[in-house]
Amino acid sequence: MAGFWKSLPSWVRNIVVPILLLVIAWKIFWAIVGVVAGIVAFAINVLVLVAIAAVVVILLKKAARN
Repeated sequence: MAGFWKSLPSWVRNIVVPILLLVIAWKIFWAIVGVVAGIVAFAINVLVLVAIAAVVVILLKKAARN
């Protein structure tokens, strides 16, 4: 592998490879951010659904007493 790396032109080693690694790191970073945002959005939706269900149960119990 070291021989292959040394056989590359210096402009490829010094310019192309770092830019390629930066682009790959950027894509991985935003993929992770997207997954985390999706999980947070799902958790918020579940909490809202549970809150609405709790309000409905409370209102039904109040209505049943009257």
